[in-house]
Amino acid sequence: MSEPSGYFQSYQEKPQGIITAQIARGLSIILSKFSFKGDKQYEKRKIAALEIEKIVRDAASTKDHQKIHQLLNTLIQDYAYSIVPNSRNGGLIALAATAIALGSLVQVHLKQIIPPILSCFSDHDSRVRYYACEAMYNVGKVARGAILQWFNEIFDALTKLSTDVELSVKNGAELLDRLMKDVVSEKATYYHPDFEKELQKTDMGGNSTSPNSASNTADSHPLSLSPPPTIFPPGSTNIIGGPTTFNLPRFIPLLKERIHVINAPGRLFLVQWIFVLNSIPDLELLSFLPEFLDGLFVYLSDSNIDVRTATLNVLGEFLKEITQVMTVQKEHGPLQFKLKNESNVLPASNSMENLSISTHNPPSLELVNASELSSNVKSSSTAQASESYVIGHGITINFGLMTEILAKYLSSKDEETQATALRWINLFISLAKNAMLPFTPLLLSAILPILSHSVDTIRSLAIDANTNLFTLVLDWSMLPNQPSCDPFDIVSTVGTLMQLFQDVHEDTRVGSLEWLLMLHKKYPKKVMNSDQTIFQGLLKTLSDYSEEVVRRDLQLLAQISHSSDDEYFTKFMVNLLNLFTIDRRLLETRGSLIIRQLCLSLNPERMYRSFGEILEQEQDLEFATTMVQTLNLILITAPELNDMRRRLKNIESKDGALLFTALYRSWCHNPIAVFSLCLLSQAYEHASNLMTCFGDLEITVQFLIQTDKLVQLLESPIFTSLRLQLLEPEKFPHLYKCLYGILMLLPQSSAFVTLRNRLNSINSLAMWHATPPLSSSTSQTQIPVRPSSKTGKSSSSTALPTTDSATFNIRWNELLQHFKLIQARHDRCRRAINVHDTAHEEDVPLALMKRDRSESVPNVSTSSINQTSIPSLGVSLSRFSRSKPPSGENTSKYSKK
Repeated sequence: MSEPSGYFQSYQEKPQGIITAQIARGLSIILSKFSFKGDKQYEKRKIAALEIEKIVRDAASTKDHQKIHQLLNTLIQDYAYSIVPNSRNGGLIALAATAIALGSLVQVHLKQIIPPILSCFSDHDSRVRYYACEAMYNVGKVARGAILQWFNEIFDALTKLSTDVELSVKNGAELLDRLMKDVVSEKATYYHPDFEKELQKTDMGGNSTSPNSASNTADSHPLSLSPPPTIFPPGSTNIIGGPTTFNLPRFIPLLKERIHVINAPGRLFLVQWIFVLNSIPDLELLSFLPEFLDGLFVYLSDSNIDVRTATLNVLGEFLKEITQVMTVQKEHGPLQFKLKNESNVLPASNSMENLSISTHNPPSLELVNASELSSNVKSSSTAQASESYVIGHGITINFGLMTEILAKYLSSKDEETQATALRWINLFISLAKNAMLPFTPLLLSAILPILSHSVDTIRSLAIDANTNLFTLVLDWSMLPNQPSCDPFDIVSTVGTLMQLFQDVHEDTRVGSLEWLLMLHKKYPKKVMNSDQTIFQGLLKTLSDYSEEVVRRDLQLLAQISHSSDDEYFTKFMVNLLNLFTIDRRLLETRGSLIIRQLCLSLNPERMYRSFGEILEQEQDLEFATTMVQTLNLILITAPELNDMRRRLKNIESKDGALLFTALYRSWCHNPIAVFSLCLLSQAYEHASNLMTCFGDLEITVQFLIQTDKLVQLLESPIFTSLRLQLLEPEKFPHLYKCLYGILMLLPQSSAFVTLRNRLNSINSLAMWHATPPLSSSTSQTQIPVRPSSKTGKSSSSTALPTTDSATFNIRWNELLQHFKLIQARHDRCRRAINVHDTAHEEDVPLALMKRDRSESVPNVSTSSINQTSIPSLGVSLSRFSRSKPPSGENTSKYSKK
């Protein structure tokens, strides 16, 4: 390596040379390879540094800034930017010695000292990077707050050095990092208004005093390796006093850019700095939280536990600070700022419609010094009779931007990230309230899908968030004097909820239906007008496998129908029956549940009348038979229809008679259903006439199964009054005919035995009433004869009135003819099906046809029923096997009957 003293010798020959031979020899030792351990070379290097310090101190004592400026130019141009690594090391040590010698005057020359050190932070030689950290550390210890002009550049360099592969460089960067944190904590909020003027007076190079222009020397040098970057946004020099102090709005864009670092040391470095800056109250970092909140939530899923722990602590501090700020502003009201060159007053409100934070084009606030600020605040306090400034009083929190950021992390696969986002959203809903209303669709699309999360903590947080948002929307009401400023978008909300109908989780579907129930109750017209497909979607949801979903869906459908006109109600009934027609399995499995739930929310009589009108015109006779059977079973057994059954038992009244007639005409599709309707309405005489007609019908297996069920229902509490009426055979003679008719229809099954035992228990009482007493002819009384439903006349004027004759204008003959007409249609339909099946069998080989016929049940005979079972209805036809009379029982009694 050539001796570098020649470089210094050339300056010694100059008239104004200030680098002596002794300094040159010392620097030559500095520039040569040396060990970090103490030796003679270290002593010589120390002597050279002390000599430079002495020269600078002498010049500083006489305020000879021209001499200091020449020395710095020599060190920077020929050493700090040299292509030789050791030369750069020597230049860095010399710059540090110069800064130490200048003392308090270092502020004047920082624009010369800082840029070359910054350029060495990115040097490819690890020793140069280490000495750059050491030099900046020494400069910072002397300059303290003045170094904050280059905070962005230093911070950017430290961000990279924190991930350096060389351990010595990382250690040096950590020392510098600690110093910078101390300086920022002490001086970040301090501003000296005369500092920039001093820089302008002492600018020896004629350059601008802006830090952006401080790097001109580095850029102009031909051997410049890595000139310091300009890390200031455009126009940042106009923000609150220029670049003469630490400026948070100028730092945020850099933080926003660096927050997306991917390595763990770099992330930990940024989190620690955020924690430090947030701990300085007057900086109010909370106002800029949306700029880097996204990066912090990314850190929560980092594989390094130190990064996750530090990030959770920082986010916890921000959450506490948000709560404190909102509490302060609720107590004292929002602080108001007066913009420069404007007369209007701008409130620092937390509402989305008011002032929001923008780091690109911030408002230009009037800059005053400490005394002016104090006097202005004092005068303002006196004028407005307000309290003194409280920390957090003037902070603007942009809940809108943060909510948009948090929403995407609500569905994060990382549990810690998801739980943290839910806690933040919960707090925002509680604190911001109306400011969160515009984000209801966005939040619902993220919260409802996690209501069924497998982790209890997350599921509980999601339920709380959903409940809080639900309550917020439910309690919110738009101001009457602001009809055009509605922050709640009901159209988007309904659209989001409709999409959630397709979610695979039951809790999500139930939650979306609960939301629609609330919204329709609050805004019925808006909900129905917002989405024309909502009705069809609700009908499809009836096929859901979850009973809870079906119940909520039925509640909503009933609520919609209840608030709509008759036309909409009829349309709903028609669509419901069409759904049952298409999906027979839904009718079998959920038909009873659906109808009973609707009866809870709607008028059951109105529903049944509507069903009756539709089914009377139904062309699908098989479906009509099945539907009437389902409706009839619900009518007889469901507790929701108690009032309707009570009205049917009173067919003497107009309402009861009209209801009975409306149901009867459609119930004729099912013989057992219309027969049980007559028993329920106590129209026993007409029921006995129907029983006579049953002899002309084709007795199918389904017919016998329904008859078996009817016998079981006769033993239920619903027909208690009917069983008690068996004790009055003279008053209800047709009731006996009806029950004995059922007995004759049934094969000797368990139902046959049950009904026979019931009738045998009162048989002697009936015989006693039927036999005239042994007395004189003058004392005999005539047994009253019941009037016939066909003639409507009594055979004796002393006959007691029957229930049928006392009814309100019911035309029994017409009803009976209608029953025969409907059953004739069914008979023709069955014949057409049989003809079609016979024609199909003719195309089948004879052997296959014989096999099919041997496996089928051609006729409903007792022998065939005894060997058949119907598991789908839970009734085993083995119960219909012929049974012997009970032992010890007189069989002649059955023959007498």
